[in-house]
Amino acid sequence: MEIERKFTIKELPADLESYPFHHIEQAYLNETPVIRVRKEDDDFYLTYKGSGMMAREESNLPLNREAYYHLREKADGRIISKKRYLIPLPHPSFQKSDKLPAPPSDYSLTIELDIFDPPFAPLTMAEVEFGSREAAEAFIPPDWFDEDVTYREEYHNSYMALQH
Repeated sequence: MEIERKFTIKELPADLESYPFHHIEQAYLNETPVIRVRKEDDDFYLTYKGSGMMAREESNLPLNREAYYHLREKADGRIISKKRYLIPLPHPSFQKSDKLPAPPSDYSLTIELDIFDPPFAPLTMAEVEFGSREAAEAFIPPDWFDEDVTYREEYHNSYMALQH
């Protein structure tokens, strides 16, 4: 189960280049359910995503290079290319909740900051994955995040790739 929230951002972190990153390219074979192929650096995957906006099933299967490029040729819409930075978020903030125990003192999340290449540039979005719906719903984003676009389909990669 993938549980994540998506945000636009106000400004890029000043030290962005100090964080590890991946080059990602992905193409979509189907919209409902979402079936995509992804190249992440030198790794290749076929991904199935069930329905949902914040929480949904997700399965990744490894592909080889040849299978990725064969399937990419069959994809619909536009190919998405982006650079994904992995930014640690130590001691994330959460709204107080009876359903959510206080996180341990060493608790950390990872912000996946995507900087899109054309034709989607200058779009930049941050995604944060959680272990539970309760944590996702109680999450208080950092100040440099802007609008919560988790429930806006136009900010989902499959929608962006397949809508013209």
